[in-house]
Amino acid sequence: MSSDDDHVYLSLAEGHADDARWAFGTGFEDPLHGVDTTLPPGVDAGALTALCLALADDALVAAQRLAQWITLAPELEEEVALANIGLDLLGQARLLYARAGQAEGAGRDEDALAYFRDQADFRNVVLAELPNGDFAHCVVKLLLLSSWRLAELTGLTEHPDPVLAAVARKGVSELTYHRDHAAQWVVRLGDGTEESARRTSAALAELWPYRAELYAAAPQTRDEVEAVLAQVLDAAHLSAPTDAPTATASGRSGEHTEHLAELLAELQSVARADPEATW
Repeated sequence: MSSDDDHVYLSLAEGHADDARWAFGTGFEDPLHGVDTTLPPGVDAGALTALCLALADDALVAAQRLAQWITLAPELEEEVALANIGLDLLGQARLLYARAGQAEGAGRDEDALAYFRDQADFRNVVLAELPNGDFAHCVVKLLLLSSWRLAELTGLTEHPDPVLAAVARKGVSELTYHRDHAAQWVVRLGDGTEESARRTSAALAELWPYRAELYAAAPQTRDEVEAVLAQVLDAAHLSAPTDAPTATASGRSGEHTEHLAELLAELQSVARADPEATW
């Protein structure tokens, strides 16, 4: 990888010059400190609940997949990085589930929403639930998801619900580093050995079709995400797949692959074994 490719990292991180990278952006400051949690007049409670649930489901499922890399990543430093990215997403999920429960008004807290809903009730995008492949597969998926989620949460920083807006602002700081981390690895692998380039190209071919669902869920993100992906692939000397079919599953509509059921069984097993337990 040449120094000429440094521009991809600098431009992707532009506007986030503070270098507080504990857990890739997660700090100890409460993002809701001083925020009025009362539902503002004019904000549709049902729409807000649905949006928060979808965003939380994306984050929870993606975090669980990243957790499965612990002890399996190619180096210890990368295990820590992936774990920290997963913790960032888990933190986002908790805040979003809590807000969904408040807006819903049904008394369900974050644990109820995470652990006691079935597969058909989850609204995460299918890309998040796909099983882990090799490491190239991991970083390509992280690049796609983080680029898209960053673009979506950037728009939500101006949402009329102050709680969602505050959560989005915190998420933007974290996701900037997630995207940068994934971009660096895609460039490193694509511009590395013949084998690493082959594996990264294979991962792109497999995952590229799932972009369609991302843009269906948040059409306003398409131009920004496509520009980022083009920049990263250019630096990596990789080509975007041109003949990849469009994936038809729609997690936002509750249509999931068999992989989500397996993931949720593992994720929810302890809570469901003893629903009244506290710790």
